[in-house]
Amino acid sequence: MAEIKDRENALIMETTKGPVVIEMYPDLAPGHVGRIKELAREGSYDGVVFHRVIDGFMAQTGDVKFGNSSKPSFAPSRAGMGGSDKPDLKAEFSNANHGRGTCSMARAQNPNSANSQFFICFDDASFLNRQYTVWGQVIEGMENVDKIKRGEPVQDPDKIVSLKVAADVK
Repeated sequence: MAEIKDRENALIMETTKGPVVIEMYPDLAPGHVGRIKELAREGSYDGVVFHRVIDGFMAQTGDVKFGNSSKPSFAPSRAGMGGSDKPDLKAEFSNANHGRGTCSMARAQNPNSANSQFFICFDDASFLNRQYTVWGQVIEGMENVDKIKRGEPVQDPDKIVSLKVAADVK
């Protein structure tokens, strides 16, 4: 496993394609990192599908309302339209580049509408810089992200089996 410098600000994500380790940037996006950790610790991301996966661009997940395949509220046709029951987040845009492995928050047209959904960039997506909140970087397992099934929407999608804060994993 990758060397994790700060276990309180790292995530271990088990996907249907294998493990992924994400280093989070609390200095860059404290509100977004806090929300991701809060939802991860509640188990909200466990079972959530990758509902929008565009080859050469990104894999989007995190709809804890309609995208959780293990909950009665799971609605594949609505996956991507929901969030958590927590309030939307204020944008924390920065000069961080949306490069390969970048983790950033998805949002609606309102810059302050990020909630629980996020995406992982497959390749350079610098056209998103300063318009979306970068909160982390994949430091191990990007080859597993690359294997996630593509589609808009994805038929029989891959999912997050579990998402845990590294400090909580023994």
